[in-house]
Amino acid sequence: MTRKERYSHVIGWFEINAESAETELDYQNPYQLLVAVILSAQCTDKRVNMITPALFEAYPTPEVMAAASPDEIFGYIRSCSYPNNKAKSLAGMAGKLVREFGGEVPSDIDSLLTIPGVGRKTANVILAVAFDQPAMPVDTHVFRVANRIGLTRNSKTPLETERELVKHIPAPLLSKAHHWLILHGRYVCVARKPKCEICGLREWCSYYNKKSSKDTGLRQ
Repeated sequence: MTRKERYSHVIGWFEINAESAETELDYQNPYQLLVAVILSAQCTDKRVNMITPALFEAYPTPEVMAAASPDEIFGYIRSCSYPNNKAKSLAGMAGKLVREFGGEVPSDIDSLLTIPGVGRKTANVILAVAFDQPAMPVDTHVFRVANRIGLTRNSKTPLETERELVKHIPAPLLSKAHHWLILHGRYVCVARKPKCEICGLREWCSYYNKKSSKDTGLRQ
C-alpha cells in the first residue's frame, strides 16, 4: 500500500465515522480555550472541565487574571497536575495578553509562542480550534496513532510528525484531522494495549497488519 493510498483510506474512514469530532474541553472564547489547554498538559480534559467553571467565574477576562497572583490562581487549580507551574504560567499568560495584545489572544503562531505556558502544540490547538486555521497540534495521542497507523514513518519528534501530517492531509481537513487522531488515540488506539478488535482502521493500519502477520507466523 502506498502512502497516498493509506492517507486516502484513513481520511475517508474518519470523514464517514467521525465527522463531528471536536475538542472535549469546555470553553466559550479563545481566552478560555487558552487557559484550558494550558491546564490540560499531562492532565485529563475531564479534570480540566471540573476546574475551569470556578476559575472562569473568578477570572472572566485576561485583565482580571493579570491582576491576580500565582498563589491566588493556585487555589482554583490545585487539583490538576503541576498546579504551581501552571498557576505561574496562567498569571504570565494573562499579563502578556494585557501588555502586548490588548487583552486578546493572538491568531498567529509566532505571537502565541511568546506567551508563557504556550509551546508549539498549545499554539497549534489555539490556531486550529479557536481560529479554525489549518494547523496540526501533535500531542502524545496524535504522535502515537500517526506512527502506528503508518501515516508517518519513523518520526522521532512531534515536530517531525506535524510536518509529515501537514504535508499529506489537505489543509481544509487539518484541524478536524487533529481531533480524529487524538480521540482515536484516547479511546481506541490506546497506549498500552490498542483495541484493534474494534478499530475500523485495521485494514489500512501498519501496526495491525504487522501484528497479524507475526501472529500468523507463530501459529504455522
